[in-house]
Amino acid sequence: MKIGLFFGSFNPVHNGHLVIAGYMAEFTDLDQVWMVVSPQNPLKIKNSLLKDIHRLALVNEAIGDYRKLKSSNIEFKLQKPSYTINTLLHLSEKYTQHEFVLIMGMDNLQTLDKWKNYEEILNNYEVYVYPRQNCEGEKFINHLKVKLIDAPVMELSASFIRKAIKDKKDVRYMLPESVYKYIMEMHFYEK
Repeated sequence: MKIGLFFGSFNPVHNGHLVIAGYMAEFTDLDQVWMVVSPQNPLKIKNSLLKDIHRLALVNEAIGDYRKLKSSNIEFKLQKPSYTINTLLHLSEKYTQHEFVLIMGMDNLQTLDKWKNYEEILNNYEVYVYPRQNCEGEKFINHLKVKLIDAPVMELSASFIRKAIKDKKDVRYMLPESVYKYIMEMHFYEK
């Protein structure tokens, strides 16, 4: 199978993430999209993250019974901080029957040269890139392994949702219903 790997903190997972993941699963040549919950992005501050187990549970709630999406906690078991190249190599060794594709936004593509061993990623894995608001770039877009995907542009962000919850705003229509209920029941992001 051809598997798209959609990495993220998913703090929390929201409808924007699901639109991108679902689009990639339905409108590209990918057989499945794995939403890889990252315990620590080396380029982000960790103190605002929910515990790994809760973010994974929220992704599972969001996916529900949709068979083309799957959650992955593979990075929980790997050395911290999480580097995409290490995860790609680990998955490629563990699942030799699958072909893995990296899914990222245009904003990430433009900073890919800051990633650990980015040349190895570009030489060995296809990269499917979705558009981001106010983000255009020249870097890497003509690379043989980079494929621009005309997915919907999503402006919704997890940081916006966290701040809205802290400010006591109702975000029920920005999240899958089960994710919204879980967050409200657990009082996540309120402080």
